[in-house]
Amino acid sequence: MPNQIMIIAPYWVDDLAAWVFDDSKVGLVQEPFVSGVPEMIDWLVKDIPNVRSGFRLTFSAAPFPGFQKKLEWRREEMGGNIYATEDPPMEGWLCPALFRYFDAAPPEIYVKAEEKK
Repeated sequence: MPNQIMIIAPYWVDDLAAWVFDDSKVGLVQEPFVSGVPEMIDWLVKDIPNVRSGFRLTFSAAPFPGFQKKLEWRREEMGGNIYATEDPPMEGWLCPALFRYFDAAPPEIYVKAEEKK
């Protein structure tokens, strides 16, 4: 049975001007967030000091205690999936790396960003 709650540690790479993350368990190195997701991340981490050196991102297809935002599935697009938030209204594309964590695109993804300790 796969984990219900997953954690990654995104960080900023100046050379790429992008938020990226590594996850050796699923074979990803400097996997970038693109197309609206960086703006979602910026909103989530706005109160975390020194956030560009990295933060903890917890996510799940089910609500969990302390989640910050619910991302709602909107549509499939170019092999990835578009998710949106209502407040603030944002939309972002999650690339096919999503399927390293989920068998299918979940209808909702719950997220929480916090300082990396």
